[in-house]
Amino acid sequence: MSKNSLAVIGGGVIGLAVARRALLDGLSVRVHRTTTWGASWVAGGMLTPHSEGWPGEEQLLAVGLESLRLWHAGFLDGLPADVVTARESLVVGVDRADATDLRTVADWLSAQGHPVTVTTTARDTEPLLAQGIRHGFLATDELAVDNRKLVAALEAHCEQLGVQWAAPVERLDDARDGVDAVVIANGIDAPALWPGLPVRPVKGEVLRLRWRRGCMPVPQRVVRARVHGRSVYLVPRADGVVVGATQYEHGRDTAPSVAGVRELLDDACEVMPALGEYELAECAAGLRPMTPDNMPIVGRLDERTLVATGHGRSGFLLAPWTAQRIAAELMGAHA
Repeated sequence: MSKNSLAVIGGGVIGLAVARRALLDGLSVRVHRTTTWGASWVAGGMLTPHSEGWPGEEQLLAVGLESLRLWHAGFLDGLPADVVTARESLVVGVDRADATDLRTVADWLSAQGHPVTVTTTARDTEPLLAQGIRHGFLATDELAVDNRKLVAALEAHCEQLGVQWAAPVERLDDARDGVDAVVIANGIDAPALWPGLPVRPVKGEVLRLRWRRGCMPVPQRVVRARVHGRSVYLVPRADGVVVGATQYEHGRDTAPSVAGVRELLDDACEVMPALGEYELAECAAGLRPMTPDNMPIVGRLDERTLVATGHGRSGFLLAPWTAQRIAAELMGAHA
């Protein structure tokens, strides 16, 4: 490859976002990817830093808000409009303790300088909510994307820009051949290429519910809920709703469990009873790359090696921010 060339290891949303930004910046890019689907295939696609915020995660909130700004500021340029499936989030609590938790989050967001719109009439905003659900808040600038459409769109855009696709690598040196720099962006497999990276797999189950004729319509916004202390999210798709997500440590097990699926269905229907009439179209589980402090690992490892992994539950949200950070490192090296 030519001068100012890059190899990206990983073909998920992070690797593709990094590759596309590098291509737009004029670099020659080769992406090493597998033929199997990873965490990006099993995701809700929520871009919701307010909704997912929690006291103690101030740094993650700041990074998430900056990345959401980048989504609005041009990351979607060159991608089909239908990758966006929602443009607002409603966060609700089922019982009194849940509502108290949400008030805590809303107060914390306000204290950080990022107020949200608190409501006690949530069903006026989203009529499909269960009777009795009243308390919550709105985050009007949050988004959701169809994760699979977005990955396909990023692939297509990279191809238009001249990316070279290549087979996965087992050793870092195999990717370094013929390029100036390498970005390790293969999620939970990153430590195999750079031992010592504090990344571990965390299992999360996701359901896809398909709308059927005669059912209530698909909601128009992301609905996140606290259900007796548990979290569940409902994310619109063109043909239905994505429901997620459980989270627990099971090594590399990606088989959906009966208990996990039942919990998601029970919680989703408690929040929005009409979903009980939808078709259960898919149950899947993915492995999120998590770090001890829940912050992604993005930056330079040595003169020729960079890393972009450890995004946990926020891979789609943080894709623009990650691509920008890696681009800044690369442009600094080539200045």
